[in-house]
Amino acid sequence: MTDRPTDVPYREREKSVTLERLDQPDLPIEGTELEHETDLFTINMGPHHPATHGVLRLLLTLQGEVVRELTPLIGYVHTGIEKSCEDQAYWKVIPFVERMDYLSYYFNMGAYCMAVEKLLDVEVPPRAEYLRVIHWELNRIASHLFWVATSMLDVGAVTFLWWGCRERDYVLDLFEMSSGQRLHTRYFQVGGVVEDIPPGFEAKVREFCTMLPKRLDQYEAVLDKNEIFLQRMKGVGVVDEETLLGLGVTGPLLRATGNPWDMRKAMPYSAYEDFDFKIPVGTVGDNYDRYRVRMAEMRESCRIVEQALDGLPEGDWITDDRKVALPPRHELATSMEALIHHFKLVTEGMRVPPGEVYVPVESPRGELGCFVVSDGSAKPARVHMRDPSFVNLQALKPMGEGGLIADLIACIAMLDPILGGIDR
Repeated sequence: MTDRPTDVPYREREKSVTLERLDQPDLPIEGTELEHETDLFTINMGPHHPATHGVLRLLLTLQGEVVRELTPLIGYVHTGIEKSCEDQAYWKVIPFVERMDYLSYYFNMGAYCMAVEKLLDVEVPPRAEYLRVIHWELNRIASHLFWVATSMLDVGAVTFLWWGCRERDYVLDLFEMSSGQRLHTRYFQVGGVVEDIPPGFEAKVREFCTMLPKRLDQYEAVLDKNEIFLQRMKGVGVVDEETLLGLGVTGPLLRATGNPWDMRKAMPYSAYEDFDFKIPVGTVGDNYDRYRVRMAEMRESCRIVEQALDGLPEGDWITDDRKVALPPRHELATSMEALIHHFKLVTEGMRVPPGEVYVPVESPRGELGCFVVSDGSAKPARVHMRDPSFVNLQALKPMGEGGLIADLIACIAMLDPILGGIDR
């Protein structure tokens, strides 16, 4: 079984790039001290508040506009997906796990497929590994773009809702080209990917990777000089590195404090060791650093995608193990053995050797891990996902308590939670 990533010593900060904060003086945060003593009172925010990002309920104890106590209450969209996976053949579990996080479904698919591949001890072709990396990084960009769109809306910048969705729509067009679907693509398969990329896909991806950094420059030109935005971000929701490590928080929230923990560097998987990229980190650990880290990560993702296209290997895009992957369609008309394998896989599914495995990947929100237990049958005995949104939600308490309720909205936005991943 793979070691937990927190068990692995990793403090190679020289491999990260610390983001510079702009020259504007730190704006004073006013209003957290009350002029007059007021009574404490309790309110509910959510579970359907437009600023809570999904079906999240917050129990707040307020003193005036200051948040004195904050308790997240979850469970409103509990779906029982993990339990449902135990009734499905291994390949039928993929559509279930990708629906846990509706913004970064490629990461859920990838973690699950890699876990099953590890149990099967099956080798994934190099071309499939590169195609996975390309789709992972495009999905990271799409997720961060939607975060830009919604979080800037939360702090009053309505234009970014249209701008962020505009660029994200371009990525969804690319997903539709490669998989036929814009959302919940089911593109990853145990042993590789479902299909090779179509003609024209590479040119479209390169066009996007050239266009996106220029669009991000426009985003930052509007935001980084905007005094209102800076007042909502700088010095707000500050949490130190040790507190976040104690809570198990990962992803951009942790990297904003200066800690460069990233699964792609700390415990490389798939083909990430083949690419040159930096891990952007902040210095203070406030909302402004979280914003800067995610913007820089999108640029790094473009670099990775371009490198993957430059070095995309030729060859198969899925394993040739006929007990794991369906045989090519043309073989069914000429090979009785291929026909038998096809029939057995479709009707019974693949049989996975007994064992248990945990495989983590770096999702847009941090460490996403898949734990699979096999009893040797054609269905998993247990599937459990370590979703970063569930763990990161704990950080909202230190981020929000002691601040204004208006700043709490910005903190929720910078947390970037997905309630489907939290409740499952």
